[in-house]
Amino acid sequence: MKVSLCVIAKNEEQFLPMLLSDIKAQSYPHSGIEVVLVNSNSTDNTPVLMTQFAQDNKDFQNVAILLNCKNSQASSWNVALSYATGDVVVRVDAHGSIPMDFVSNIVSNIQSGEKVVGGGRPNKVLDKTPWAMTLLAAEECMFGGNIAKYRRVQSEKQYLNTIFHGAYCKEVLAKVGGFNENLGRTEDNEFHYRITQAGYKICCCPDIISYQYIRTTLGGMIKQKYSNGLWIGLTTGVCPKCLSYFYFAPLLLVLGFVLSAVLAAVGIAVPIGVLSGVYALFDIFITVNAFIGRRRYPQLLLLPFIFPLLHFSYGAGTLVGLIKMPFWRKTIETAEKRINEIKRHYSDIK
Repeated sequence: MKVSLCVIAKNEEQFLPMLLSDIKAQSYPHSGIEVVLVNSNSTDNTPVLMTQFAQDNKDFQNVAILLNCKNSQASSWNVALSYATGDVVVRVDAHGSIPMDFVSNIVSNIQSGEKVVGGGRPNKVLDKTPWAMTLLAAEECMFGGNIAKYRRVQSEKQYLNTIFHGAYCKEVLAKVGGFNENLGRTEDNEFHYRITQAGYKICCCPDIISYQYIRTTLGGMIKQKYSNGLWIGLTTGVCPKCLSYFYFAPLLLVLGFVLSAVLAAVGIAVPIGVLSGVYALFDIFITVNAFIGRRRYPQLLLLPFIFPLLHFSYGAGTLVGLIKMPFWRKTIETAEKRINEIKRHYSDIK
C-alpha cells in the first residue's frame, strides 16, 4: 500500500528538522512512502532543510518539494493533495512529532476496513524548562482548552467528528475533494464535516499516536488562541454545523463579564460578583489539579492568571469574528472549483 505523507511548513526551521527525523525513522518500508513537502513562502531555512532531506533520503519512493504562493494553510494542504498519489494520504503538522510506527499503524487500521483514521495527539514541549512545562500544563488541562477527545491518548477505538494528523483513503478524497481555501484554522473542521456528510466515519484508533509542540511563549499562545477564536466566528457564516458547542464557551464567558460589568456600572453588582466567584473557583481548582502527577515548579502558581488570558483572547477573537463575518462573507470567493479539482485528481488515480 502506497502512503503519501504530507507536510506543509512556513518558517519552521526550529521544528521541521525534528519532524523530518521522525519521517526518516518510520518503520514502514520507505519504498512505499511518498513524502510531499510544501514550502508556504518561507523566508527562513525551511526550503533548505526540505532540499537537504530529499538529497539525503533516496530510499523513499519519492520526495517532492512544492511551493505554495498563497498565504493560507488550506491552500498549502490543497497543493499537497493535488500532487499526492498514495492509496492513503496522511496529513502531519510541521509542529508535530510522530513515532516510528505511526505510518505502519495507520496502514494496519486502513487494511482492517477503516477509511479515515487518526489517533490521540497529546502536546509536548520543545525544551522542558519550568516555564515551558507551565505553558504545557495550561494547554493540556480541559480548562485551558484540551476538551477535544483526539487531543488525548485513547484506550479504545471510537468514532469522532474530527481528528488531528488524519489519514484518508484516496476514495474519500475522490468523493469530498480538498480543503476550503476560504477558511483558516477551521479548514479541517469543515473538511471533516464534509467527510461525515458523505457517509464516512472518522476513526480514532488507540494504537495511532502523534504529538504537537505547543507555542514556546505565552504571547505566541495568546495570539494562537485569538486567531482560533476569530476563525470560529468567521466560520459560523460558512459552515456552522462543523463547529462544536464548546468552541463558543470562551465567547459566552466574555459576553457574561461584559454584561455583568455594564450592570455593575449602573449599580447592580451581584452578577459580576457571582460570575467572578464561580470562575475563580474553577480557576483555582484546575490549578491545584495541575500539580497532581507533575513535577512541581513555582511557575505553576501562575496558572490562575494564564487561564483568563487564554480564555478571554479566544472569546474576544470569536466576538470579532462574528462581527466581521457578514462583511467577510461578501468578499470571499467560492472554493468549489479547487475542491472539485482535487476530486478529479483522486478519481483519475489508478
